[in-house]
Amino acid sequence: MSLRWQVDKRTFTNRLVVLDTETTGLNPQEGHRIIEIGCVELVNRRLTGKRFHVYINPERIIDAGAIEVHGITNQFLEDKPVFAGVVEDFIAFIQGAELVIHNAPFDVGFINYEFSRLNNQIGTVTDYSKVFDTLTYARKKHPGQRNSLDALCKRYSIDNSHRDLHGALLDAEILADVFLLMTGGQSSLLDEGQGRVEESVVGSEVKYLSADRPTLKVIRCTEDELDAHQQRLEAIEKAGGACIWNQ
Repeated sequence: MSLRWQVDKRTFTNRLVVLDTETTGLNPQEGHRIIEIGCVELVNRRLTGKRFHVYINPERIIDAGAIEVHGITNQFLEDKPVFAGVVEDFIAFIQGAELVIHNAPFDVGFINYEFSRLNNQIGTVTDYSKVFDTLTYARKKHPGQRNSLDALCKRYSIDNSHRDLHGALLDAEILADVFLLMTGGQSSLLDEGQGRVEESVVGSEVKYLSADRPTLKVIRCTEDELDAHQQRLEAIEKAGGACIWNQ
């Protein structure tokens, strides 16, 4: 039975999936494999609580250097499912979403390699999802600065003190916070409908916001500004428009 899903690439919604992986090493072309996938879902820039998290038996030895990074051992993965056993659930979770990944070529390259090993016309990640690379975005927004996930946490006051080792689910949760803060802020109303992920101005929530983050300065309207605003609303009413702010 083919595992291939067909997705109309013109119908992507406001659903984002923040994704991270851990692997046995650095290069799938050298036979390295995925050992952990962690995903969290955002809809309208809000965490929904839906997650996809699995550990995977890579059917090979993990490099010692990789274990130092993520702490996942060969013994721990002995009784975990192989990638073929989780691929259907994984595709079902990411299908139709826009994936938010830090250094996307790394993770996407590994996932595509795993897909190719199954030899049943699964295709590639972009057959199911768009991909938004937060590292590429951060380099454009903060040129000449360090843009690792840890550096971005510091820049945006995200508390990652509980992150002693890399872990796919924890890193996905932290990246979700970084993404929301890095892409947040007011945008022009004229940008509506363009569908670019970085232009979303819908409300958001951040899970690991540092307690010592500086508070935002609140600038209130002056009496003259409020009076001008009210005059504008009355002018709309007189012109025959239904002004919802007066209701």
